[in-house]
Amino acid sequence: MDSHRFLALALAAAFRALPCAAAAPDWRLEIDQVTSGPGHHFFGYIGHVQNIPWNGNGRYIVGLRTAFQDRMPTPADAADVVLIDTARKNTVVVIDRTRAWNFQQGTMFYWNPKAADTQVFFNDRDPKTNQTFSVLFDIGARKRIREYRYPDVHFANSGVAQNGGFFLGLNYGRLARLRPVTGYPGAFDWNATDPAPANDGIFLVNVETGRQRLLISYREMLVRLKPKHPEMEGVPLFINHTLWNRAGNRIYFYVRGNFEKPDRVNIPCTIRPDGSGFTEEPVFIGGHPEWESESRMIGTVDGKQILYDVDRKAVVGTIGTKAAFPDPGSDIALSPDSQWLASGFRVKAENFYTIFRRPDSSFETTTGFPHPGWTSGDLRVDGAPCWNRTSDQVLFTAIADDRDRTRQMFRIRVLRKGQGK
Repeated sequence: MDSHRFLALALAAAFRALPCAAAAPDWRLEIDQVTSGPGHHFFGYIGHVQNIPWNGNGRYIVGLRTAFQDRMPTPADAADVVLIDTARKNTVVVIDRTRAWNFQQGTMFYWNPKAADTQVFFNDRDPKTNQTFSVLFDIGARKRIREYRYPDVHFANSGVAQNGGFFLGLNYGRLARLRPVTGYPGAFDWNATDPAPANDGIFLVNVETGRQRLLISYREMLVRLKPKHPEMEGVPLFINHTLWNRAGNRIYFYVRGNFEKPDRVNIPCTIRPDGSGFTEEPVFIGGHPEWESESRMIGTVDGKQILYDVDRKAVVGTIGTKAAFPDPGSDIALSPDSQWLASGFRVKAENFYTIFRRPDSSFETTTGFPHPGWTSGDLRVDGAPCWNRTSDQVLFTAIADDRDRTRQMFRIRVLRKGQGK
């Protein structure tokens, strides 16, 4: 632990943020390393739609620990589910294991909004059948208090409602075939030959009762979208990024297919959680969008960080400048208090982070975190910033400056005047 603390202090000095001209005099950034080897530690997903690594009281950070990072996991490769105890010098404690994970989205960790101090969701698979399911784990009881398994459909969590009560589910076996970076290799897919099945799509689960229903099927999406997109016929479809808004009354997602080809299908849509209001959004928002309010989203259009209103079907504003957001299509996350926007973007083989304060448009951008060899493909290290609950810390993954170049968690602290050193 002493060596870990020494490394963290050294990195805090080495990676201290460089203030930009637009930075306000009353705040600054400091960075430290949260985890270290042996092994690789990461949260695994972007912190948009309030996907927060910290539990409700802020003591624990949840994450994965793996023994490798040079290949995708096989069904036999279980990752440790760990808690980082920030009250005990970032001690890492293993609480469970999962066989449903990847490097870009982890295992879809979400703290249960109804019991965020103690309950966390993650995904898993049955080692005998490879059927995926979701787990609700209690860190106080140190046990799984529910597994969401179903006899005829085998999906796992793809997004918890920001106010709790429901989660969405996707077939990760289908994703493993059609978008491997977001799937679980070898996971069971009950419709492997059907390009647009009627019994697969986006599922909705009641957390308390466990009841599930198919919110919208791939067949219905095809029927509704094909008149405008006849090229969809016969293309195996899949879904990415099922994103709840803050009010819990809208879901944004992409209908995709042939994603590695020039003629790929990539259609942004919204739907309400009762299944009504399925709509193709006429303005394509690139990158990894974020909900800003009940009807407005943050994304990128024409190289700008923009606000898009799903009711008005129009871009209604911009955020920042090119200096603040050199790559508006990168990973972004809005702070819980809505006052800050974090952006993780790549320049060549380095990831940089911009922390932007919305009321006065002040911002700072960190120095770069090099990750040569991990800039593309299924194993890449994305920016993926994640806020804490008090809107003053951001967690991200980077390659550590250690002998084995391990994948570790780092933290940006937003310090007000007089805080810190």
